[in-house]
Amino acid sequence: MTAYTVLILLVAAERIAELVVARRNASWSRARGGVAYGDGHYPVMVALHTGLLVGCLAETQLAPVPFQPLLGWPMLALTLGAQALRWWCISTLGPRWNTRVIVVPGLPLVSAGPYRLLRHPNYVAVVVEGLALPLVHGAWLTATAFTLLNLPLLAVRLRCENAALAQSAPSAAATACTDPTCSTC
Repeated sequence: MTAYTVLILLVAAERIAELVVARRNASWSRARGGVAYGDGHYPVMVALHTGLLVGCLAETQLAPVPFQPLLGWPMLALTLGAQALRWWCISTLGPRWNTRVIVVPGLPLVSAGPYRLLRHPNYVAVVVEGLALPLVHGAWLTATAFTLLNLPLLAVRLRCENAALAQSAPSAAATACTDPTCSTC
């Protein structure tokens, strides 16, 4: 088993961990009146992200190229950075994070952690990982295909999520959180 195969298997294990967290968080959200949005695009998203991992392995097996350090090492650093950003998002959102769009009405938008800097930092991680992970071992076709297929899907996802958040979020003035121990505001 190659080091690249191990990397892909580790990312797959990370995805499974995400699904476990998402399932737990979905229960938390639904218990508080959470509403799901965009279920129609979710299977496409799952298929595309699964395809990324399969494509990485298939392309490097069907059209093997030697590891290119000048490309591979920086792409590995970007891949690891994307994972770190993703888990920073997950830890910042706590039980509100999910792979699905589930919004608990009335909760204020999160403005801590990476959300201080960007409205949707998790999608930055997705875009970076989708390009960098295949390029760790020169899988240009997979990197290109995932990126091109992900762009319209991401546009749908962002419209869905922004609409859901706008519909569910209270006005900032009416719900300003003053609890210094609160982890969601």
